[in-house]
Amino acid sequence: MPSSIILSRITLTAPDGRTLVSNIDLTFATERTGLVGRNGVGKTTVLSLIAGDSPSVSGVTVNGTVGLLRQSVQITDGEAIIDLFGARTALAVLRRAEAGEATGDEVAGADWTLERRIAAALASVGLDVSPETPLTRLSGGQATRARLAALIAAGPDFLLLDEPTNNLDRDGRQTVVELLAGWQGGAIIVSHDRELLEGMDVIVELSSLGATRYGGNWSQYRQSKQLELAAARRGLADAEKRVTEIDRKAQDVAEAKARKDAGGRKKRAKGDMPRILLGARKDRSEDRGGESRRFSDRRRARALEDRHVARERLEVLQPFTVLIPPAIVPAGKAILQIDAVSAGYDRKTPVLKDFSLSVTGPERVALRGPNGSGKTTVLRLLSGSLLPWSGSVQVVAGFAMFDQTVSLLDPSRSILENFRRINPTAEENTCRASLAQYMFRADAALQTVASLSGGQLLRAGLACVLGGPIAPPLLILDEPTNHLDFDSVGIVESGLRAYDGAMLVVSHDEAFLKAIGILREVCLIEMPD
Repeated sequence: MPSSIILSRITLTAPDGRTLVSNIDLTFATERTGLVGRNGVGKTTVLSLIAGDSPSVSGVTVNGTVGLLRQSVQITDGEAIIDLFGARTALAVLRRAEAGEATGDEVAGADWTLERRIAAALASVGLDVSPETPLTRLSGGQATRARLAALIAAGPDFLLLDEPTNNLDRDGRQTVVELLAGWQGGAIIVSHDRELLEGMDVIVELSSLGATRYGGNWSQYRQSKQLELAAARRGLADAEKRVTEIDRKAQDVAEAKARKDAGGRKKRAKGDMPRILLGARKDRSEDRGGESRRFSDRRRARALEDRHVARERLEVLQPFTVLIPPAIVPAGKAILQIDAVSAGYDRKTPVLKDFSLSVTGPERVALRGPNGSGKTTVLRLLSGSLLPWSGSVQVVAGFAMFDQTVSLLDPSRSILENFRRINPTAEENTCRASLAQYMFRADAALQTVASLSGGQLLRAGLACVLGGPIAPPLLILDEPTNHLDFDSVGIVESGLRAYDGAMLVVSHDEAFLKAIGILREVCLIEMPD
């Protein structure tokens, strides 16, 4: 039987019990499928269901084997690359055999090709490291490469990849693109990487309206979406027009009846018509009027429902908007200064050595470099979570840092509570209006931060920091587009272009850096071992 994945009448719910998508039916064949949709709609949940994380859920049929690359994985103490391949015991046998300490049975059953195969798998993703390297020694991008290598080495019928290019440098992203281009099995990829999605055979979009399949790659999908957006705007305009026409006709009928009733009252006042005939006419008029009102009410209810559906569809297709208050940073003002800093996590292997960086005025600086070159270390120095071994670090102006976990938010509190904590002088209406700009309307603002998806988390952080009355003079952004859906990326780009403060950005998204107007690049190089 050919490999396939079938989802039948699946309903996706959020951690707080809200229904995200109802009764979706999807079939995945041995092709490369990009799974897209707004943050929090349930894309990661779909991959988890297919992988069997919720075996009690019915309606999921998997014909074949699957391998899941998760978006984030907790590293346990002592875990090494070899554990990703599930071969720690087999490697230990080889080590004992090399030392002449293995038993005869162990030598006879040893997998002598293991190291060569693991090395080849790691090389295929651009990693030249020992399989016994602890995962804690790897950067986020290196760890992603190692997990991808182990996944592909297992040879599943379907790859399930959740944001596989997040945290990867330019070379790493290109490696994933090339691996998928040559992959012969099926693949379902949740991603916001436009270049990666250009290599897809099919795009499946999840939204509150359901699941929609589009043949072709990212560019073809976007063309289809533009046509849908235009049609949705026309549909809403037509629905608004019908409601207006029905209301106008109802008003005309009401005015005509009022005139007729006034005429009847005049005749009754004259007394030139028998009372019994007047009563019969009044009854017939009331019956006709009641039937007409009921018919008009039904028409209006249908028109209002059509308008609601049209507006809902347009909101699904149309992104949110961002307005950022002024930061007022004068040209030439010192923002941050790093002087001759050496730092790292092991004195024997410094990550940074004699590194200097200064930012003045509303400069927009991109911090570039391959995975492991020290970009995250620089951000930790600026935040104060890491102290330099030598040299000095000074952040003169106030700043807001958006790291990968948006740690400036309290995960135990709601989005609204975090907004009030960060903006203590903001009034209730200001809080609500600011959060609504970032698509946290009404009860959505009451979600706890811990329940948010990666994209929702960054959006909530931006709302709490940039939605207040005053923007900070400096924004430090660590891979800000990693978890944002495409519409959100575009709107964040627009908002950051309007921001008048300084920015220090770590990102491998070339299109994003260009869109926000980066003025200067500082490139780090990986320190030799």
